[in-house]
Amino acid sequence: MGVIDMTAMRYINLLDRTSRVKTRKCFVHNGVIFFAVNREEVSKAIGPSAVNIRRIQEQIGKKIRIIREDEGVEDIKRFIEDVVSPIRPKAVEARDGCVTITAGNNQNKASLIGRNKRRFLELKKIIHDTYNLDLKII
Repeated sequence: MGVIDMTAMRYINLLDRTSRVKTRKCFVHNGVIFFAVNREEVSKAIGPSAVNIRRIQEQIGKKIRIIREDEGVEDIKRFIEDVVSPIRPKAVEARDGCVTITAGNNQNKASLIGRNKRRFLELKKIIHDTYNLDLKII
């Protein structure tokens, strides 16, 4: 896990005050703030009729998503698919200290990389902080 900056700490505290759910993982990808929470607490974090999500979005003025926290390297495929959704990668493999995402077509690949490699670099940092692995998109 990487270093939590003050902005991320404020977002984590806001989630805790709003939904009474504790998490240590908060990151930004493609302008959306992600909170990774335990599988049992995802519905509690979202709230009835997504009231907690709407309340947080109104306070910070950005979109947020609640995803399930990974339970190890075997969950890396689901974790990456949750982060890059609605893009559906063809395959995700983790071996030899590197995560390889097979995009499938050029449009998916361009969406995963982003302009000036911005999305690629964000995703690379998230994967390195979470799993201590490198990222490759083909």
